[in-house]
Amino acid sequence: MLATVPDPGTARFGEAAHGVSGWPFDADPSPPLPLALPDGSPWPSVTVIVLEEGDATGLAATLAAIHRQTYPALDHRIAAASPSTFERSVADRDADAVIVLRAGDLLAPDAVAAMAFEAAMTGAQVVTGLRVLYDRAVLAIDVVAHPPGRIGATAPAIQDAAPPGFGEWLLDRRAVERAGGLDLSGTQPMADLWRRMAANGAHLARVGRPVVLQRVDAEVHGAHPPAAGLSIVSLTDIGYTAGAGIAHRRLAEALGLAGHRIAHVRLADESPPAAAEWTDAFPRSEQAILAGGHDLVLAGNLHGTTRSTRVLARLGKHLPVVAVLHDLFPLTGRCAFPKGCAIIANGCSAACPSPNYYPQLAPSRIARAHADKRDVLVEAGAPLLLANSAWTREAARDLAPASTRIAQIDLAFPTGVFRPGDRADLRRRLGLPPDDVIVMFGAVIVDAPGKGFADLVAIFRRVARPGIRFVAAGRLDDPSVFGLPDLISTGPIGDEAVLADWYRACDIYLTASQTETLGQTPIEAGLCGTPTVAYRSCGLTTAVIDGVSGLLAPTDPMALAALLARLIDDAGLRRDLGAWGRIALENRNSYAAAALRFDDVARREGFAASSALGGRVRLSPDLLGYYAFAARRHPGERGTVPADRGAATRYLRRAKHAVLGRGMPPWLRRFLHLASLARRRLNGTSR
Repeated sequence: MLATVPDPGTARFGEAAHGVSGWPFDADPSPPLPLALPDGSPWPSVTVIVLEEGDATGLAATLAAIHRQTYPALDHRIAAASPSTFERSVADRDADAVIVLRAGDLLAPDAVAAMAFEAAMTGAQVVTGLRVLYDRAVLAIDVVAHPPGRIGATAPAIQDAAPPGFGEWLLDRRAVERAGGLDLSGTQPMADLWRRMAANGAHLARVGRPVVLQRVDAEVHGAHPPAAGLSIVSLTDIGYTAGAGIAHRRLAEALGLAGHRIAHVRLADESPPAAAEWTDAFPRSEQAILAGGHDLVLAGNLHGTTRSTRVLARLGKHLPVVAVLHDLFPLTGRCAFPKGCAIIANGCSAACPSPNYYPQLAPSRIARAHADKRDVLVEAGAPLLLANSAWTREAARDLAPASTRIAQIDLAFPTGVFRPGDRADLRRRLGLPPDDVIVMFGAVIVDAPGKGFADLVAIFRRVARPGIRFVAAGRLDDPSVFGLPDLISTGPIGDEAVLADWYRACDIYLTASQTETLGQTPIEAGLCGTPTVAYRSCGLTTAVIDGVSGLLAPTDPMALAALLARLIDDAGLRRDLGAWGRIALENRNSYAAAALRFDDVARREGFAASSALGGRVRLSPDLLGYYAFAARRHPGERGTVPADRGAATRYLRRAKHAVLGRGMPPWLRRFLHLASLARRRLNGTSR
């Protein structure tokens, strides 16, 4: 039967089988899954119950979508809805989990793998994901507005805009049986089951990707755009370039796709970065924000234009302010990451060991700056701090005053740009050796001391041998410092699509950094199917899921080198980590996942409005373009990092480092400040 129905992976499937104007998903087949889960156990067995209702075309389409799933432990049964359908359908199959579809419901590509993997990793008894409502075109995307964790006794809107359906739920069979079973003939069977499972202490997990398409009548329901959400000001120092800027842009984009209205304010438009050490007020920017009728300020990475957080306190007197901890600058006297600092436990002071390192501040001002930041966190209207990893949340709790509000979110990544690809073809296009094991490492500034440069040199010397190549992605003034004759240096890559090509052309991603509040590059690599080797340190313990998307080593260069060597020699493990990591990271770090995690925080903190209406969070249909399986993918951003300015600039930087080191002395900072003021006056006179 399955061989005779239309193939939902083709562009013709939607129109031929279900009247959709263009099937919204790509036809490319998914790569095979590993034979087992990361712990060695088999994949949970899943039975799909298809309720035989509606016309034969709808049933054929449903079966075809099941057939396209690559899940290794999947079967299905067609049945009529009745009180005992659930029990009879799984009685002789001993399924671990069950999905119920009505004829006409279509499973999204790899939906079963995503939900089953999440269930196995979290132990949740219920797993849900995004529901796509469509007729002849996609009308809306939504998801039940219930945060992951123990489910509440009040059932959310299980079905509000579509006929009763179940395809967005993966249900643990044993948990359903303990709750008294599932009567599929009822009018609200899932709502009834929800209440009974809540009484049994069941837990919910959520995947940030589409899992089911349900057809609705567009003339009856119409389009369902996202509900009017918050009016949010995305406040940054210099905008959306480099690491923290990229992270903040992606988060703002994700919130825009959840129905929030985003306004962008750059403090550098009012005051130049060279003046940051002497500037703490931005009257024009602040007035524009307060006059805009906004609901919330989402601030991040301000230290490029100010060494103070007082601007957040002034804004916080009028509207809620959220500060995303892309670094720990809001909690220290001047630095972005106080790793190993001997004085911060007793308060930052003139004894700061690195006052001339960015973000620089005169020693005599550091104690006052630290005290002022702590005052900002306890005053009326204090900002809510958003941590991007479990490590950052705990570090913020240690450094902040006891009353500080701190929550954790997941950052957003364009999972349609960072996706697996044909490695052999990519190597041909990039001019890489076809058979070597290629290790990639990178950063905006590759040889920055904070990125573990010295450790990288030691590691490369230990593992380098014929058949192994290394790729450095990012600004690297002197590639010879690594002592690798075959090092491939790409220079800065400001195009996300090009960067993704490099990730997926390589076999392993390596970082020796110990100064990350999260670490975006391991997540980008993992989404491309390339596992990471990193230290079990800082936010990398969230960015790299140990044994799933990569391997974590003790914070010793030789331990990291040993783990890298192990992965170099084990192609099977590299392949499995690439597959597991891709699933786990898309579930957790997609644009939808980030927007939903923010929505959880927004509702918990009582912000003025939420994108959830009727018990569901609605998302824009444009969100589909941010997934790897979309037929029309978002192309990715360009200009994300500064371009290489040429050999002359590189030589000047090397000369500066040789004479003055990596820091910037006070006299040079003052000179650059005065020069920027003079340039602005000249430009103003010219205009």
